[in-house]
Amino acid sequence: MPLGKNTALIVILNLTSDSFYEGSPVSAEEEILKRARAMVEGGAAVLDVGAESTRPGSESLPEEEELARLVPAIRLLRKEFPGVVISADTWKGAVARQAMDAGVDIINDISGLTFDPDLAGAVAGSGAALVLSHIQGTPRDMQQNPTYEDTVRDILRYFDERLRHAEEAGINRERIIIEPGIGFGKGYGDNLRILNRLEAFQIFGRPLLVGHSRKAFIGRALGLNTPEDRLEGTLALTAMCAMKGASMVRVHDVKENARVLAMVAAVGETGR
Repeated sequence: MPLGKNTALIVILNLTSDSFYEGSPVSAEEEILKRARAMVEGGAAVLDVGAESTRPGSESLPEEEELARLVPAIRLLRKEFPGVVISADTWKGAVARQAMDAGVDIINDISGLTFDPDLAGAVAGSGAALVLSHIQGTPRDMQQNPTYEDTVRDILRYFDERLRHAEEAGINRERIIIEPGIGFGKGYGDNLRILNRLEAFQIFGRPLLVGHSRKAFIGRALGLNTPEDRLEGTLALTAMCAMKGASMVRVHDVKENARVLAMVAAVGETGR
């Protein structure tokens, strides 16, 4: 695979009021469209829309409130951008159903089909793709001493089991994207080990998504306390992920990450 050639940008469009990164949430229709238009024009392949914060320590949003935030935004985006791929960041089956009815193409489930038994059936009965992610615990408690015997090996075993579960539920493997869950029930060293051994996840033959943007482990590595200071670390990892064969990266900053991927691709296209 040419370096960065097929690495797509999934850009985060947060509708939450308590995102870990203050630069990301939007709410009013005009602001949603303005932000989305800039993302699409900047190189976003997918708009990933979420109404519930999944930052460490966060509480689950009531289903009715998530629906009230998410579904109108999806309808708005689908009408304005009919050709753009839209992802809904949710783990709830009822929310996923209404999001798919509103026009989303992908369900991005942080739980790997473990939080809500209804989600697998909802996705199976649709034509939507599924992001199958790894998490240890829940957003509320996932960073309370996460423990692994062997980080990458344990997560590979998890995906082997979860892929079989998804297929048994009626979700064709060809519709599944895997995401190792950087920062979701991972210690500092776990995140670095996953990134260092990213190629290992290609064993499943499915597209690989990495969500590393502005996360706390970058701040720890660089001695930076706030997400607003973590852009450079994010960009370095975007380049690394592309060079290691990631199919997609999920980010906040479209222009900067798009330029990084273009540069990596330019180097890869020259051959050796």
